[in-house]
Amino acid sequence: MSKYILTVLAILFNSAVVNAQLKTGELVPEIELPGKVDTIIKLSSLKGKVVLIDFWASWCGPCRAANPSVQKLYKKYKDKGFEVFAVSLDVKKELWLKAIRRDGLTYTHVIDSEGWLSKVAERYFVDMLPTNFLLDKTGKIVAINIEGKELFDKVKELTESLSP
Repeated sequence: MSKYILTVLAILFNSAVVNAQLKTGELVPEIELPGKVDTIIKLSSLKGKVVLIDFWASWCGPCRAANPSVQKLYKKYKDKGFEVFAVSLDVKKELWLKAIRRDGLTYTHVIDSEGWLSKVAERYFVDMLPTNFLLDKTGKIVAINIEGKELFDKVKELTESLSP
């Protein structure tokens, strides 16, 4: 194949990947995965709440460093209609559970023990950890990979809009 054809194919492939990614304003795909006691938990069970979908893993240093901030956010806004739906890409359940205990995480946790072969991560175009999606009460994405003060401010804004 000529260099030109390979370049065109690469551009088309990369363009298709970029266009396929989830975007703000879109509804997210359903997630149905086992929780800490192997019961299947559906993301849709949280509809009506502001939700942070947080893809992480126990072996991910940046994920573990972010956990205290996510826990603090959850604790502050959980009674105002906010939930964290943490999706672990751990392949070893015992290491995942140990990390949850060690980090003192009290929000909703599910695991996809397929790790990087996860169909859920593939549907969400997750190619790095941590990755997060902030959803409004209708399940639409309002922000992707938001953190720190920006995340706290956005959750505050969204949960205040839930109040009558």
